Amino acid sequence: MKKLILTAALATAIIGANAQDMMSKKNTPILPEANDWSIGFDAAPLLGYFGNLFNNTVDNSVSARYQQNMTLVGKMMKDENTAIRAKVRIGFGSTSNDGIVDQDGSTSNPPATVTDNRKISSMNFTIGAGIQKYRGKGRLKGFYGAEAGIGLGSGKTTYTYGNAFSATNTSPNSTNWGGNLGGNGERTTEAKNGSTFGFNIRGFIGAEYFFAPKMSLSAEYGWGLGLTSTGEGESTVEFWDAGATTPGVKTVTTKTGKSSNFNLDVDNAGGQIVLSMYF
Repeated sequence: MKKLILTAALATAIIGANAQDMMSKKNTPILPEANDWSIGFDAAPLLGYFGNLFNNTVDNSVSARYQQNMTLVGKMMKDENTAIRAKVRIGFGSTSNDGIVDQDGSTSNPPATVTDNRKISSMNFTIGAGIQKYRGKGRLKGFYGAEAGIGLGSGKTTYTYGNAFSATNTSPNSTNWGGNLGGNGERTTEAKNGSTFGFNIRGFIGAEYFFAPKMSLSAEYGWGLGLTSTGEGESTVEFWDAGATTPGVKTVTTKTGKSSNFNLDVDNAGGQIVLSMYF
């Protein structure tokens, strides 16, 4: 009878300890619950910072990378052992630069100036989704799952110039942005990048440790198929065509080549270390 009572007491104590281990001192759940959302961050800078802090060096590093660069990453817990993963990026960018050059034919001292302009625009779109399954008990949980995603991108650069072509000025003074001026007076007016399309489908496996209420560090490896394709681009230049029947400014557009990449491999050989917060 005494053995039975001791066994029951020990089992109760173990169950109670496990239950307390899943609650903070303020009685807050350690593990995420159904319908909780999370956002993920690259943990490498944080871990590197603390490593440097503790040993007074500046060269500590962690083998990790973003789950996906420039992309919002999150999860929604369907239940305690199942999460829906999502990735999204909707990006539009525009950059404008002015270049100041001497005005052709200016006789003033210092010479008068004109303004050239370069405008760079871009678009990037990414969307992905997957399912993640947990296994195990306690603060340390293993997980596995699969996800797929697509991405689109494009870009264009346009140039305008303050000095114009003429019969007496067949090589006007212009800003040479990144070598866009040719040897015969031609200059680039527009450069279009080929549109990029990407697709990936991958399986993953990893582990997640909850070090504080609804805060965790996780590491994962992935393996899958990736495909990226970039279409033809265009580059347009202008120059003074003195040999034409009617001399004047002529524009010529040339194509740039396509490219593609296919792989079926481990996609993060160094692993990923991610800080997640659930709410």
